Amino acid sequence: MAIEVFNRYESKYLMDSKAFYTIYNRLLEYMEPDTYNKNDRFYAISNIYYDTKHDTLIRNSLSKPKYKEKLRIRAYGVPENNAKVYLELKKKVFGLVNKRRTALKLDEAYAFAGTGTVPELQPYMNKQVVQEIEYFLRRYELKPKVYLAYERLALFCKDNRDLRITFDTNIRSRRYDLRLEAGDYGEQLMDQGQWLMEVKAEKTIPLWLSQLLSELGMYRTSFSKYGNEFKKTIRYGSRTKESILL
Repeated sequence: MAIEVFNRYESKYLMDSKAFYTIYNRLLEYMEPDTYNKNDRFYAISNIYYDTKHDTLIRNSLSKPKYKEKLRIRAYGVPENNAKVYLELKKKVFGLVNKRRTALKLDEAYAFAGTGTVPELQPYMNKQVVQEIEYFLRRYELKPKVYLAYERLALFCKDNRDLRITFDTNIRSRRYDLRLEAGDYGEQLMDQGQWLMEVKAEKTIPLWLSQLLSELGMYRTSFSKYGNEFKKTIRYGSRTKESILL
């Protein structure tokens, strides 16, 4: 069964392709690819983020509070209409990320996130997480706001499975056709050849990793996919499907 509750610290680093290949090859001395990344293959992640009419959640997140939260539906690749997906509630408190998710069928996830009405519980659902999401949805009137997708490579530490490092690239978004099954397309969020590395650990990172990051001159940065997409939308305006086709 997939892990449905995460508590960890996350550090983010932006880099170009040259830096990515350098650190990725060095990390393989200590880490191994995720099952879905064997033979250096990527896997695709797609998300629908929910927010209020006035973007309360992302505006609050960008103000860098001590506590912030987000809700999204996540799928791996482009799901079929009846596919299993995850409804995820992500919170960050004093730097500690808490992510809770439950499996749902795609239509169940849309209905739950859109109305707040709890679906009929099924064996594949996490009852406790469903209850927490229900409480969250009672506090906000949410609707789908943005689609975000990307390709990912993930590594796990050979000696400590609590340490995970992911690399995301080809991050794309759209504010129309807000259905995961509609297809995998959108506008680029970063320049071509840019990578986002995330170091995820329950406690402090090991000494060898700290030394490697220092040796390669890599320093933490603040980067939120949804946050940067929102700032780009505010700066340039939201493009419609029709405007892109013209």
